[in-house]
Amino acid sequence: MIESKANRLVIVSCTPKTHEPVFKSVLESMGIDPSYLEFANIREHSSFVHKKDKPGAQRVAEDIIRSAVARASVLEKILIKEVDITKTALIIGGGVAGLSAGIDLAEEGFEVHLVETNPTIGGKMAKLDRTFPTDDCSI
Repeated sequence: MIESKANRLVIVSCTPKTHEPVFKSVLESMGIDPSYLEFANIREHSSFVHKKDKPGAQRVAEDIIRSAVARASVLEKILIKEVDITKTALIIGGGVAGLSAGIDLAEEGFEVHLVETNPTIGGKMAKLDRTFPTDDCSI
């Protein structure tokens, strides 16, 4: 193993979405808290955006990298705290979205309270006589 006094890691690549867990595990294996990881996404934020302007893409990428290094220098350890939750949800609005959310949450074991200002639920859908494309009754 190579000895290092490194206490931060800046990754210059693409989106952290796929690679972040890998690099967090690298930090952990070095005994460094994963909070000290910073990504500089130069693929989506520079090279893809400035395909026809290579010098411009280079300048933007350099700015992104400088910014990432500056952010990394002030990163602090993020404390992870577990808290108990009450599986209760309040949904404002009994339209299609509210009803769908309520059903999904209830299926996950949440107690759901649905608040609707109108005397009936269904929102805009309840005002339609038929639905597209099946021509079913909307209520």
